[in-house]
Amino acid sequence: MAYQALYRVWRSQRFDEIVGQQAITQTLKNAIVQQQISHAYLFTGPRGTGKTSAAKIFAKAINCPHSVDGEPCNECDMCLSITKGSQEDVIEIDAASNNGVEEIRFIRDRANYAPTQAKYKVYIIDEVHMLSTGAFNALLKTLEEPKKNVIFILATTEPHKIPATIISRTQRFDFKRILPQDIVQHLEEILQEMNLSYEEDALAVIARAAEGGMRDALSILDQAIAFSDGTITTQDAFDVTGSLTSELMDRLLLACLTHDATGALEQLDGLLESGKEARRLIENLLFYCRDVLVQQQAPALLTKENKRLTDDFLQLAQQLPTERLYEWITILNTTQNDIRLTTSPTVYLEVAMVKLAAEGSTITVQSSPQAPEVAGELTQQVQSLQKEVNELRQQLRQVNQQAPDRKSVNAVRPSHSKYRVPRERVNQVLKAATKQRMQQLQTVWEDVLDSMTPTQKAMLKASELKAASEEGLVIAFDYEIICQRATTDQEFSLALHNHISRFVSDYAPSPVFITKEDWPNLRKDFLAGNHENDTLEEEPEAVGEVELLSTQDDQLVAKAQELFGELTTIEKN
Repeated sequence: MAYQALYRVWRSQRFDEIVGQQAITQTLKNAIVQQQISHAYLFTGPRGTGKTSAAKIFAKAINCPHSVDGEPCNECDMCLSITKGSQEDVIEIDAASNNGVEEIRFIRDRANYAPTQAKYKVYIIDEVHMLSTGAFNALLKTLEEPKKNVIFILATTEPHKIPATIISRTQRFDFKRILPQDIVQHLEEILQEMNLSYEEDALAVIARAAEGGMRDALSILDQAIAFSDGTITTQDAFDVTGSLTSELMDRLLLACLTHDATGALEQLDGLLESGKEARRLIENLLFYCRDVLVQQQAPALLTKENKRLTDDFLQLAQQLPTERLYEWITILNTTQNDIRLTTSPTVYLEVAMVKLAAEGSTITVQSSPQAPEVAGELTQQVQSLQKEVNELRQQLRQVNQQAPDRKSVNAVRPSHSKYRVPRERVNQVLKAATKQRMQQLQTVWEDVLDSMTPTQKAMLKASELKAASEEGLVIAFDYEIICQRATTDQEFSLALHNHISRFVSDYAPSPVFITKEDWPNLRKDFLAGNHENDTLEEEPEAVGEVELLSTQDDQLVAKAQELFGELTTIEKN
């Protein structure tokens, strides 16, 4: 028989075998016993925490004729066929490769038929956040009108990408990262069952490297077994995971504590040459600093976690000031974020080592006899900078209070600006704009913003909805530079297009971007153009920032209200 990876051999087959998710498994078991089974579930959480395993166990338990206390027997034909993946009434789908509308429509059509062998027909959709907008809409229709004896179990690592309309129609269970001690205990049980010897510290290293995922822990253990020579040693675990031993971290950070930047850089160079990975190095150093902080503040906790404390570690925890330790953690955390976005992690690591070895600003000021003089100079510089900031704010306030006409505004704009007002596209939206679509968008706008990335959300926060038709949407930005960026950012427009379609059924408008400064003139020109083309009989009067419409012309009033809704002010002459 071909070799199978440990995470496949030791995959949980009962709720009680799922590690670290007792609250979730007990809730699911109770629901089965009490016959309170929902039509749709959403399992979320980090990778390797038991989401798909729980889904398959749930499918077995509700269909098993010999289920006891919500647990499947795993011996009957039904349980065995589900475990093998051959049961046609339990369908497992990977949304990463089956994310189109047609696939979901096919599922919806099949759901209309009763199960052939099982009591319940169960659809397990893994990585459901990968579904397209159209597929989500098709799935929503199915969840809104659930069929009898059909259950959907959706699993994802990124629930924020799932439309709120889908989430609200499911029972959501959030799987948490598995604690290192729980991972260690499970690995011990497996190794004892396999009659393999090991060192306890080796399993602790593997558990920490797994970052809360049991599947990752089993994969690393698989490598360690193949790498070791009969017994899994701590050094084997360090070599397989690329982690730093306690002794190496002791020496590296002791060099930083004594401001030996040269020694720290030399040690770092040796670690990199030995094949250590930059991200793992930073991660190990952060955990080490965490342990130092815990040793200083609550040493009993490390004893409870069975940490191996070396003499150098205890010396470092005793000599390192807490304030400086906070600085180290901040430097390492910043470096960790920087490394994720660069192709030259070694440079950032070396810079971090130099910063760690440098004397902290707080310590230098306290120990220097010239500290009062230095502090006085810094205070003067801060006051000078604050004065300049206040002057700039006052100048900006004066500029904002002025009301320049359009000619002066155009004069201020740089002549080399690439922004061009999309007048024709705006007019196309206004010709077909309806108040109904505008109200729908205003209702879901906050949900749309929350679905965007932080940068995209910040851009939209500086904007307003102005008009909406079946095909388009006009958005006005506070600043021309943001409008320019939105216009040229295709990913931004596509994201906005997709997220709106998720929250408003059968509606996916193409956005048109303008500035708030251009909006009054665009609106005025449009109404005037409609008058000239005999679409509207009477031209509105422009007073202030809002067009004042004559009530004598009912057509004009009705058209303006339809286009602009609450933005229109109607006055009698």
